[in-house]
Amino acid sequence: MDLYSVGEMLVDFLPGSEPGSYIRNAGGAPANVAIAAARNGLEAAMCCSVGDDDFGRYLLGTLRENRVRCIRREPCREAVTTMAFVSLTEEGERSFTFVRKPGADMFLREEDVREADIRDTVIVHAGSCSLSASPAAEATAKALHLGREMGRLVSFDVNYRDMMWNGSQEACAAKVREILPDVDLLKISEEEADMLGGEAELPALMERYGLTLVVLTLGGQGARGYFRGRRLAVPGRRAHCADATGAGDAFWGGMLSQMRFRGVTQAEQLTEPLVQEALEYGNVSGWLCVQGRGAIPSPPTRQEIERHLV
Repeated sequence: MDLYSVGEMLVDFLPGSEPGSYIRNAGGAPANVAIAAARNGLEAAMCCSVGDDDFGRYLLGTLRENRVRCIRREPCREAVTTMAFVSLTEEGERSFTFVRKPGADMFLREEDVREADIRDTVIVHAGSCSLSASPAAEATAKALHLGREMGRLVSFDVNYRDMMWNGSQEACAAKVREILPDVDLLKISEEEADMLGGEAELPALMERYGLTLVVLTLGGQGARGYFRGRRLAVPGRRAHCADATGAGDAFWGGMLSQMRFRGVTQAEQLTEPLVQEALEYGNVSGWLCVQGRGAIPSPPTRQEIERHLV
């Protein structure tokens, strides 16, 4: 297995064509990354908790349709499937209202994270949303720690969502710092970098926690990568942004995929040319994603990305 992703999978309700209408889509950042990797031809698995309801069955069906193996097959009976209502500006930027008091994603448990699954993968990936509530927080931390102990490539997306943390960036930052010692590859936005001291402090953050690579995503302006004392960059590409939902996940899923195409299994194998190549590949993946609607329908295939690489 190439990628083991752990955390939330939920239903995104995107604005429909009629005022006040919404269209159901599968979503959740770790699931988006897993599906983006599968679209690139990787073998991916998702460890998540969904409700014993029609939405939960829809999400599990979406994983199957995209050839992503579902690790936990038993549905959650303590809560319904988590939902997010997405509001879009004319420029395609989005905000979220979560139906999660509680939501099924919160009930992922430590026993769902099995050593055999971590041993069977190359990359372990998670994000901060599943750190916001127990027992999912403990399950996520367990997966990351097992990944580090077993010498796997450990990936993490800060992915701050205000409502999931009751408006407390400090609470999210504290939880992120707890798991950073187990992380090799960190994805972070400008706002999230500010939570952890600002972009200027990223090299010090890397040294403090032993991070190999930090990628700062800049939306339409591209991305910057911090690697072995160097700052790498890829510029943004001009596009009509139909929906930015999942674009960062498509970027990251593409970037991780390119690393696997080059045979990377451990952080020590990364080189500056390889990181630059992966940044450029992920950049095209995210650029193609924003031109469609929906976090899971939009991530491109490897063939689509390669057609647009210069």
